[in-house]
Amino acid sequence: MEKMPGIEEAAKPPSSPSLPDSPWPPDSPSSPNVVADMETAQEPPTELSIISKKGFGTTGKRIQLLANHFKVDATDPDAIFFQYSVAITTEDKRTVEGKGIGRKLIDRLYQTYSSELGGKRFSYDGDRTLYTVGPLPFNKFEFKVLLEESFAKHPGADNPSANGSSREETKRSKHSFQSKAFIVEISFAVKIPLRSIALPLEEVESDANYQDALRVLDITLRQQAANRGCLLVRQSFFQDDARNFSEIGGDLMRVNGFHSSFRPTLGGLSLNMDVSTTVVLKPGPVIEFLLHNQNVTEARYIDWAKAKKVLKNLRVHARHCNQEFKISGLSEKPCIHQLFTMKVRNGDDNNQGETVNITVYEYFAKHHGLKLTFSAYLPCLDVGKPNRPIYLPLELCSLVSLQRYTKALAPMQKASLIEKSRQKPQDRIKTLTNAVGNNFYDDDPVLAACGISIEKKLAQVEGRVLDPPKLKVGKNDDCFPNNGRWSFNKKTLLQPSHIEYWAVVNFSARCDTSYLSRELIKCGMSKGINIERPYTLVEEEPVMKKSSVVARVEKMFERLTSKLTREPRLILCVLPEKKHCEIYGPWKKKCLSEVGVVTQCICPLKITDQYLTNVLLKINSKLGGVNSLLAIEHSGHLPLIKDTPTMILGMDVSHGPPGSNHPSIAAVAGSRCWPLISRYRASARTQSSKEEMIDALCKPLDEGNDNGIIRELLLDFYESSDKCKPSQIIVFRDGVSESQFNQVLNVELSQIKKAYELLEAVIIPKFTVIVAQKNHHTKLFLANSPDNVPPGTVVDTKITHPRNYDFYMCAHSVIHGTSKPVHYHVLLDEIGFSVDGLQNLIHSLSYVNQRSTTATSIVAPICYAHHAAAQMGQMLNFDDLSEKSSDVTAEGNIPMPELPRLHSNVKSSMFFC
Repeated sequence: MEKMPGIEEAAKPPSSPSLPDSPWPPDSPSSPNVVADMETAQEPPTELSIISKKGFGTTGKRIQLLANHFKVDATDPDAIFFQYSVAITTEDKRTVEGKGIGRKLIDRLYQTYSSELGGKRFSYDGDRTLYTVGPLPFNKFEFKVLLEESFAKHPGADNPSANGSSREETKRSKHSFQSKAFIVEISFAVKIPLRSIALPLEEVESDANYQDALRVLDITLRQQAANRGCLLVRQSFFQDDARNFSEIGGDLMRVNGFHSSFRPTLGGLSLNMDVSTTVVLKPGPVIEFLLHNQNVTEARYIDWAKAKKVLKNLRVHARHCNQEFKISGLSEKPCIHQLFTMKVRNGDDNNQGETVNITVYEYFAKHHGLKLTFSAYLPCLDVGKPNRPIYLPLELCSLVSLQRYTKALAPMQKASLIEKSRQKPQDRIKTLTNAVGNNFYDDDPVLAACGISIEKKLAQVEGRVLDPPKLKVGKNDDCFPNNGRWSFNKKTLLQPSHIEYWAVVNFSARCDTSYLSRELIKCGMSKGINIERPYTLVEEEPVMKKSSVVARVEKMFERLTSKLTREPRLILCVLPEKKHCEIYGPWKKKCLSEVGVVTQCICPLKITDQYLTNVLLKINSKLGGVNSLLAIEHSGHLPLIKDTPTMILGMDVSHGPPGSNHPSIAAVAGSRCWPLISRYRASARTQSSKEEMIDALCKPLDEGNDNGIIRELLLDFYESSDKCKPSQIIVFRDGVSESQFNQVLNVELSQIKKAYELLEAVIIPKFTVIVAQKNHHTKLFLANSPDNVPPGTVVDTKITHPRNYDFYMCAHSVIHGTSKPVHYHVLLDEIGFSVDGLQNLIHSLSYVNQRSTTATSIVAPICYAHHAAAQMGQMLNFDDLSEKSSDVTAEGNIPMPELPRLHSNVKSSMFFC
């Protein structure tokens, strides 16, 4: 490919990128602002702990709300949970670990030995632990428990070549029953006082006891749901009731259930109850599922390699024997050719040990009287063990109900799931109130034994509605958001860009790029952006549409290069599909990593002024313009920020699709151009699949260098902020659970500090660390209205944590469904914000997203980090990664691919907008 005039030649990112010399001058120990000497700086850091509440906010209009928390009373606070360890073995002392059998055994144990156990009822976790209220008669028991199981002979089950032995011969045409004995050993482990959750948290001696007692109560809820035959997904429960199901396509179904868990709150212990949704397989014939799953009309078109992956570990019901099995794989040959070895007898004992080879097809014809039809020429399901296959013909098997589907959904399935899961606030209140009444929690023997009762109405809580911040737009105009929204109708952008030399490339046959460019220029004029006519419009050659996506991108650049005379300011790229377009990732990689030119991808289904305005907001941000600022930011009067160089970080990790081994992408967005808080750049790295904690914030190299994320952002802050080093850093962390808070404080924050030290800084800045959680189950409702809570609603009393510094904020407006607040946890505040000051800052940061004209549900830095991670992840070739996943390093790990590094021309841009 020829070199594009004016654009640096494309180059592969180096395997170990060279780092620029730091323009950041080292701190002088004798300078007047140094408060710690070098000896102090070398002392090992002490472990940080989560701070306690500072108080409650006072600003905003007070409103009465309801929350989906139901008050819990414990009338016997002196009750004690006794924890026992459970060990299950066979009679020959082999450990039993099969899922599902534990609950059956414990149920049978109680039925058989209730009197020996003093009539005590259990809370059993389904694995190795059970709990009682009060002690059992002895500290250690050993019981023999008989489970009656039905079984039948199946082709392959008696294959002596597989394991050298065979089961005793039985009649193959019928299934029989036999009792299998298990040894269940129960041993006392520890006491857990209920008092630890019945008392206010400040009086509790041990956090561990507190968490253990909550876990016992949650296990009790799970056991109650298991007894009703529910599908259990952590603390969510789904019942097999036709009224709860609806189809979302591809033989998948959405099923409604409920989340219920006990939560510590300022108002005391509460039951958090919420509507929950998951995706399950539609029960029915396996062959129909495969046809729908692969979107084919006949079995001959099925991709059996894909089928094997999607069927593995699913449960099927075999109609010829009325039994359930778990699929372990597929046979290598079709049913009519698949042989297995079986023993035969011909009526006398002389040939009792004779074995013959027989096909699965013949077996079912002779021994079950079943003549197989379409499945004769298809693979069989293997429901046996690795060295002992058991083959079942497809046409005899149906998927059983309530099997969770955990793989990635198609875009249409996702859209259908979201649409069908929406529920208006009043409908959700009614559903939850009915659920608490219908589940009869008060009748549970374990909960009743410790005097626990649950109110049947939602908790009443007071909230406050913060005023929306005033925005500054072009011509020094003020913009006043209304209901979390604002518009650029009859307004211009604050700092519009001038786009004088640009190009359009078109991969979509249905788009008229001439009309599109004219309308974009016209819309730009109304928003203050001066856009010249595009220098060239390049259409994809029809012959290229059947080529690989990389070849299509390369060919398009080749044609574009031949028409340009110098480096373009912008390339507008029209894609053929809106969602999950294969061209998107390779195109972004080419533009942002190899060539270094800003690009905007679009797929206009309908060209409207609103659509083009949204596109221009993104383009202007990417080119260095500013669409709007907070008025208080524009005037330079941000409290606690205006006088002290302050950097804001948004941190997020994006994981691959469920079931994949794709690397996770960690991204951090950092503010720049202090004292602004609306301008950001981002940096990203790959890390181990599904790993949530970020390990690339600091990557020390030889000679004191650092190849981590934070170094990049610190240097950029310094260069863009008039050579000021940040004295304060506000960290917003998304996507971590409460169990990971200490790691955020003592692992990730330590990396950030280390990156600062490697820049030869003696003084470490002050930090405020805030975790933002979207994945929780608290909902807020207006007490006397069918509408959602208004944007800016904050709750920091009654339903918040009794000791930790947290609050709920619903900054955005929701039209469809029920709004969900973000749960903010303040882990550290060395900067010293007031409660009102911090809540107002967070609320304001929901209004600075440059690509939006609505308040975002979560602060903009986190939004930017999320977009950056997603966009950078698109640049990796995941097809190659899947093929290489079998290649392991000497240490036994899958090689971790590196993300392409951004070109120097665009690395400081808001490319993620």
